[in-house]
Amino acid sequence: MSAALQDKVALVTGGSHGIGRATVERFARDGATVGVGYGHDEEAARDTVERILKDGGRAFAVRTELGVPGDAARFWETFDEAGREFVPDGKIDILVHNAAKGSFARLADLPEDEFDQVIAVNVKAPLFITKLGLPRLRDGGRIINISSLAATVGSPELLAYGVSKAALNTFTLDLALDLGPRGITVNSVSPGVVMTRNSQYLRDNAELAAQQAARVALGRLGEPEDVASIIAFLASDEGRWVTGQVIDASGGTAL
Repeated sequence: MSAALQDKVALVTGGSHGIGRATVERFARDGATVGVGYGHDEEAARDTVERILKDGGRAFAVRTELGVPGDAARFWETFDEAGREFVPDGKIDILVHNAAKGSFARLADLPEDEFDQVIAVNVKAPLFITKLGLPRLRDGGRIINISSLAATVGSPELLAYGVSKAALNTFTLDLALDLGPRGITVNSVSPGVVMTRNSQYLRDNAELAAQQAARVALGRLGEPEDVASIIAFLASDEGRWVTGQVIDASGGTAL
């Protein structure tokens, strides 16, 4: 274990799978106490926490369904209840917005309620969780939003998702300027295709996976740990002079 985040408290939404899980595990190895946010998969969240504790780290699960009325307030209430043993003062140093809802529909096929849900989870929840969390976030802290290449590269079949991530990028810029006087950095990390549970269709189709990899300058598809390493840099003191940025974490996709 390193000491890059020793004595820091980090909170990651969507922390039980994929990029979120790789991030909380990396934070824990770097010495942080980690809140593992999740919405539905209790087994995965519990397994993530248990693995961290077994390795000598500090972690606890924070269950809150996002995208429903009152989610931000319940999120912090749950954090206080679940983290009482680890974070008695309720303060944090690092907030990572990773939870997201996908959408795979072009405009002609996009239901209005699906669009509303994507915006509620991917934009509204991070915004108001941050708003209510600002008094808890220590000066010199970090906010890291997990965006997507779909926000900057045309992807008609990911319309709602891309729109939501573009909004998150704008939120990043505005918040970085707003919180700069407190020494708080705010950045977006923008992955391309990453091999998570949502990428099973690529594991099942070697030809399609090869086509996707051919679009990547580095010649392969991303892994959760690739993105978690960038997040860990931004969360550490090494990333103190980077703020208001949307950082491409795609291995050079679609260059």
